[in-house]
Amino acid sequence: MHSRSLKFCAAALCLAAMMIIILPSVSFAQSSVRVYREVKHDVSPPLSELMQMTPAQPNPFSPRTLDILPTGPDLSKSAGVIADPALQQQTLPNVSASLGLNFEGLGLGQYGFALQAAPPDTNGAIGATQYVQWVNLEFAVFDKTTGAIVAGPTFGNALWAGFGGSCQTNNSGDPIVQYDKMANRWIMTQFAVNAAPFLQCVAVSTTSDATGTYNRYSFSFGNQFNDYPKLGVWPDAYYISFNNFLNGNSFTGPNACAMDRNKMLAGQAATIICFQKASTENTMLPGDMDGTIQPAAGEPDFFLNFGSN
Repeated sequence: MHSRSLKFCAAALCLAAMMIIILPSVSFAQSSVRVYREVKHDVSPPLSELMQMTPAQPNPFSPRTLDILPTGPDLSKSAGVIADPALQQQTLPNVSASLGLNFEGLGLGQYGFALQAAPPDTNGAIGATQYVQWVNLEFAVFDKTTGAIVAGPTFGNALWAGFGGSCQTNNSGDPIVQYDKMANRWIMTQFAVNAAPFLQCVAVSTTSDATGTYNRYSFSFGNQFNDYPKLGVWPDAYYISFNNFLNGNSFTGPNACAMDRNKMLAGQAATIICFQKASTENTMLPGDMDGTIQPAAGEPDFFLNFGSN
């Protein structure tokens, strides 16, 4: 169920998504633009209670390989591709460095981590006082100062325990964890794609504590399987991209979307605006505000993909 072709470089798409008033489906710059209203939202109990509410899931005992859905030809092998000029060409002398905090993350048997999958989709984010790591089907919260585990490992769908629907019952993976430094909130998301309607499940923490409560959302894309989600934090929206597959089979193109950040921070009803691109285009990646310096006022986020020009 996962696409794994990670190729992003020259072409850019600029979205002023939160500033556009549009009908549910109109034509715009060779994109199909749609506004999806949430299926549901609520505020969760604290993570400790969510973990207790989530039934145990079977341990596969050995890593299971997930299906890889092809998006099209490998453009990196096309004519005209040149070597990266920044690629290091020589081996330089070692330099001394002061090591910071080092601790074990999630891995086979570590902290009781059990649900392995291949590829693992390993990712993590650093918050004000915590580090959260999510490895496909389970995540854990660590103390940023000591490296001690604070919560977990717990199943990804524990975040939606008591929420109802596929977000609660399906632990499909393809997870992303981000930290919104402007609001000091965590954003946790994974898809629920065992069957149509396909969903994106999103949880935004109500404080800077990843073990606290969350504003929870689900967005439905009907029979479009929202594969390979990637999330970027920006002042005017949470930008997210997908590779869409009709009924989980045929590639219909990348989808560049923006979620209503302000409403989700406030725990209010929210929408997601999506620009569906053609199947001739490739995987897209949203930009992400990693530092503390914000972009210019009103500047929208950018989506990058691999292009020939």
